Amino acid sequence: MNIFRLAGDVSHLVAIIILLLKIWRSKSCAGISGKSQVLFAFVFTTRYLDLFTIYISAYNTVMKVVFLALSYATVYLIYMRFRNTYDSENDTFRVEFLLVPVIGLSFLENYSFTPLE
Repeated sequence: MNIFRLAGDVSHLVAIIILLLKIWRSKSCAGISGKSQVLFAFVFTTRYLDLFTIYISAYNTVMKVVFLALSYATVYLIYMRFRNTYDSENDTFRVEFLLVPVIGLSFLENYSFTPLE
């Protein structure tokens, strides 16, 4: 086990848990970008598509499932549970300006044209 990977995973996990606790305890998601959280969930989903096809280790599989579950839990809390406190007028990030170039680059820079790639 690489100590740097473990430190990175633990610090990332703690940050996500702090965010979820902040939302849950304050019963508000004011000041949190829902669009950014959807992008995080999208990134984790596409990054961990190999979850059920390639087994590396129990640690790797558990961390992938935890990151996916927590990112979708964050999106659920923002858009469903506490949607009345979500400030959509101030969440003005233009997602298409990020997604269009990334989708174009994904076709140019890949190893093979397979669904998991």
